[in-house]
Amino acid sequence: MDICYCQRQVEYAKCCQPIHSDPTNAQTPEQLMRARYSAHVLGLVDFVINTYHPSCDAELQRDAIADSINSQWTGLEVVRTWLGNNPNEGFVHFKAFFIDQQQTLCLEEQSRFVREKKQWFYIDGTFPKHNKVGRNEPCPCGSGKKFKQCCG
Repeated sequence: MDICYCQRQVEYAKCCQPIHSDPTNAQTPEQLMRARYSAHVLGLVDFVINTYHPSCDAELQRDAIADSINSQWTGLEVVRTWLGNNPNEGFVHFKAFFIDQQQTLCLEEQSRFVREKKQWFYIDGTFPKHNKVGRNEPCPCGSGKKFKQCCG
């Protein structure tokens, strides 16, 4: 069994793959966010671009999106999810870990999603802070070891 790249303990074929095939399969903002993370791991630039809200003009940012996807993504932690002021708006606070220039970094974001015509879209987010992983913290790769004894 191949565990999904989004780190849910579910097979990829039953988790993010159906959403990668058809984004309308995402029933919640969290499912879309997890699929977008998995798309980063897999290098699915078109999926990431197509799941931005049309008002974002993501196609104009294709090169920057492709550059971010080229990082080595190592872990995902969903901190919290909640609905907005109506059932067509939702939020996901997450931490995505990646390696860039031989440093493990953490992208922490509170993402906002909107649903239009039965499809969830990423529209924007806020970034509370940019963290480095401490040497004595658990490794974000999920090994259970301290960072300094694993990927650090």
